[in-house]
Amino acid sequence: MKKIILKTFGILLVAILLLQIPVTMAADSVNDLKNQQEENADKIEENKQKKEEITAEKNQTISEVEDITTQIEDYENQISELNTKISELNTKIEESEKKIEEAQAQYDEQKELLDTRLVVAYEQGETSYLDVLLASENIVDFISNYFYISELATSDTELMDSLQKEKEEIEKAKTDLENSKRELDTSKAEKQSITTQLEQTKSEKNAKVSQLTQDEQTIQAQIDELAEANKSLDAQILKKQKEIEEQLKKQQQQKPSGGNSSSNGGTSTGGAVSSSGFIYPVPSGYRTITTGITYSSGQYHGAVDFGSGGINGQPVYAVADGMVVTAQNLTSSYGTYVIIAHYNGLYTLYAHGQRGSLRVSEGQSVSQGQQIMNVGSTGNSTGPHLHFEVRTSPGTYSCRQNPMKYLP
Repeated sequence: MKKIILKTFGILLVAILLLQIPVTMAADSVNDLKNQQEENADKIEENKQKKEEITAEKNQTISEVEDITTQIEDYENQISELNTKISELNTKIEESEKKIEEAQAQYDEQKELLDTRLVVAYEQGETSYLDVLLASENIVDFISNYFYISELATSDTELMDSLQKEKEEIEKAKTDLENSKRELDTSKAEKQSITTQLEQTKSEKNAKVSQLTQDEQTIQAQIDELAEANKSLDAQILKKQKEIEEQLKKQQQQKPSGGNSSSNGGTSTGGAVSSSGFIYPVPSGYRTITTGITYSSGQYHGAVDFGSGGINGQPVYAVADGMVVTAQNLTSSYGTYVIIAHYNGLYTLYAHGQRGSLRVSEGQSVSQGQQIMNVGSTGNSTGPHLHFEVRTSPGTYSCRQNPMKYLP
C-alpha cells in the first residue's frame, strides 16, 4: 500500500513538473518578447529625439532661407532703383552731349565770324576802330560809330565768354553725370554680386532643407516600422500570456492540497486576505499610501505607492500564489521589478526594489506571502517605496486597475 502511495505521489510530482516546464518556457518567451519591445521602445524614443533635432534644424534653416529671400528681394529692389537712376542719368548725359554739341556749334560759328572780321580788317590794311572814328563826317556820326564799335566789341566779347562758360558748365555737368553713373554701376555690380552669393546660399539652404526633410521621413519610417513591430510583439505576447494562463489553470488543478510551498525565500506571517485572495505586499506597519491611483495633478498613476518611514529594505511579498513572468533589473522606469501571473487571471507588479535583492526568477512558482525582493528606490524613483500594480488579463500596461479594490 505504501509503495502504491509513493508511486502515485511520484507520478503526480512528475506531472506537475511536466506542466511547469511549458509554463516556464512560455514565461521566458514572453520576457524575451517584452525585452524586444523595450529595445524597440528605446529605439523609438531615440529616433523621436533625432527627428525633433532634425525638425528643429530644418525649421532654423527654413527661417534662414526666409531671411535670405528677404535680403535678396531688398537687393533686387535696390538694383531696380539703381537701374532706373542709371537710365535717367543716361538720358541726362545724352541731353548734355546734345547741348554741348549745340554750344560748340554756336561757339564755332561766332568764332568764325570774329575770325572773318579780323581777316577782313587785316586785308584792308591798317584800318582799325580808330580809322572808323576818324572817318566820321560830324560829331553825331562819330558818336554813332563809336557806339556801334563799342557795342560790337562788347557783344563779341560777351558772346564768346558766354559760350565758353556755357560749354564749360555743360562739360562739368556731363563729367558729374558720368561720375555718378560710374558710381551707380559700381554699386549695382556690388549688389548683383551680393545677390548672386545670396542666391547660391539660398540654394544650398534649400538643398539642406530638402535633405533634412528626407532624413525626417527616413526616421519617421523607422519609427513607424518599430511601432508596427511592437504591435506584432503585442499580439505575440498576448498569445503567449494566454498560454501561460491556460497552463496555470492546469497547474492549479493538478496542484497537491496544502498549497504551493517554496523553499526560496521567507514568507509573511499571517494577515488578512481579500475577496480576490490577495494579502498586502508589505509588512504591517509599512502600509501608508503616499500616492494613490491618481497623482495630485489628477494624472492617472495606475498603481499605489507604499512609502512609510523606514520602509527601505523591508521585504516585499507575493500577494497570492502564482508564477513569475518577469524579474528584471532596469536602470530606469520600474528599476528592479517583478511581475507575477496568478491563478485567478490577475497579474501583480512590484517595482523599485533594491538592486540585487531579487529572490525569484522568471518561470518560478511562488506562494502567497513568499518574499520576492526588498523595498528600494531604483529606476524612476525619488525615494524608497514599493510601487504596486494590479493588472487584468493579459497583464499589459493598459490593463492596470486600482489595486485597492483587490487588497484586504
